[in-house]
Amino acid sequence: MTKRVFVVGVGMTKFEKPRPLVEYTDLGKEAIIAALNDSKLDYKEISAAICGYVLGDSTCGQAVCYEVGMTGIPIINVNNNCSTGATALFVAKQLVEGGIHDCCLALGFEKMFRGPLITKYNDRPTPMQRHADLFNEMFEIEPSPITAQFFGQAGLEHMRKYGSKPEHFAKIAKKNHAHSVNNPNSQLQQEHSLEEILDSETSVFHFLTKLQCCPTSSGAACAILCSEEFVKKHKLEHQAVEIVAMEMATDPPSTFEEKSAIKLVGYDMTKLAADKAYKNSNLKPEDIQVIELHDCYTVNELLTYSQIGLCEEGKEHEIVDRNDNTYGGKWVINPSGGLLSKGHPLGATGLAQCYELNMQLRGEAGKRQVENCKYGLQQNVGLGGASVVAIYKLGYPDKNQLKRLPSKL
Repeated sequence: MTKRVFVVGVGMTKFEKPRPLVEYTDLGKEAIIAALNDSKLDYKEISAAICGYVLGDSTCGQAVCYEVGMTGIPIINVNNNCSTGATALFVAKQLVEGGIHDCCLALGFEKMFRGPLITKYNDRPTPMQRHADLFNEMFEIEPSPITAQFFGQAGLEHMRKYGSKPEHFAKIAKKNHAHSVNNPNSQLQQEHSLEEILDSETSVFHFLTKLQCCPTSSGAACAILCSEEFVKKHKLEHQAVEIVAMEMATDPPSTFEEKSAIKLVGYDMTKLAADKAYKNSNLKPEDIQVIELHDCYTVNELLTYSQIGLCEEGKEHEIVDRNDNTYGGKWVINPSGGLLSKGHPLGATGLAQCYELNMQLRGEAGKRQVENCKYGLQQNVGLGGASVVAIYKLGYPDKNQLKRLPSKL
């Protein structure tokens, strides 16, 4: 019998533009200490640590954790591209769920370089070779960052097939930048008009403008996961958030067989993970109030709406037209500001999503609090590929005495 798994402490740094003098060890240490302080636990009570990062040498996780303590615990390093943070969370959950450990730490961190992502190793095939070969077969490569081309082509395909317009993608950016104003951990905290977002002078790839692309960021986030027995032993029921379902999927054959840009950026693997999460939780999309999803580009947010079951494929832009993706609509999507504003330190993103949903469910999100928040959903994807979908709820709602603040947005 699998055990219930709870998040009892979360912490994150402010996400910032990369700075040479800021070390990943300092970022990671700050996030761990914040999560420990939030849970009122001592590092000695952590029995395993799962550490996620993309840009770094082997055993960076040990280098970070040793800054907090050297207790001899297992420290596992993971790298799953942009879904690395949620992958660390996924592994930690399995260790607790299977009864192997009572209390695990999941950590994500990244010290990034300024500018677009580049391939570090040029003497061997890239892990994205299969994706790149198909992309080269379907499209002419343009002088833009390659990831912007992947998602930009998916957006162009959606416009051709389903009738969405550049304004739909720009409205998503407008929403997320507006949400970020109330998030002190967000790298960008400024509202923008639709005209600013659509400004062709800032085009990165065709309709995809600068304000529709996530900034390069450095930062860290951490979550502490434990069993029900551990929660009760340490009297943490008042802030325990249960992970009611968490699923990971990788690319099925359809990613490559259908010769679709939409499929190539992970459509089917996210849908697989979401479908399993709903099935295993006995929940439906309409049961969810708040969602943190992977909006590295506005295109990805729009496509994700149908992947996680909010609508039928091809109807995603109708959610934008109805404002069903923000306060006052059916769901509040990316109240943190999302990757577009909060930033995207690759290894930390999935755990920053976990942080936000815990704050929302505990009623501690301040001005960005979603009213009557009972269930939260997280979606974190990395090309190459892996997609993780998790659903959360308060573990002991009768023990949570915090005042639920209505949103001021």
